[in-house]
Amino acid sequence: MHVRTPAARTRAALAAGLLAALLAAGCGQDDDPSVATSSTPTAAAATPSATTAAASPTPAATASTPAVDREITVRIAKRRIDPPTGRVTVGKGELVRITVTSDVPDELHVHGYDLGARLPAGTPGSVEFRADKTGLFEVETHETELVLFQLVVR
Repeated sequence: MHVRTPAARTRAALAAGLLAALLAAGCGQDDDPSVATSSTPTAAAATPSATTAAASPTPAATASTPAVDREITVRIAKRRIDPPTGRVTVGKGELVRITVTSDVPDELHVHGYDLGARLPAGTPGSVEFRADKTGLFEVETHETELVLFQLVVR
């Protein structure tokens, strides 16, 4: 029979907690991107969106949809990106919504902000966040490994 001392139990609990934290942190890629993760508390959750790909650049706010400063909409069909890959510039502090519709199931990922959203085939997926970090950030899909655009925050 093995008897554990309180100090040994404490060390084991700390080791288990550290292991859990390391596994959760990973490389910033979440297996379940339906819930956004971020290193900053100002980022909002990623959610499936009813917004269509033809949405206006700045849609009017409704009771369930907060007004955004910048709406970015992308469609993917047969590995072709519309609009074509390029840079999109937003101002620091703007509320940004990225909506992507893919013809195949995939996962949207915003690097630097570590946000993601599931992209069921033919159904738009969105992320919303406050652009509070300046720099150049890639927005891509994980399964098909397509760079959708580079987000420039100034």
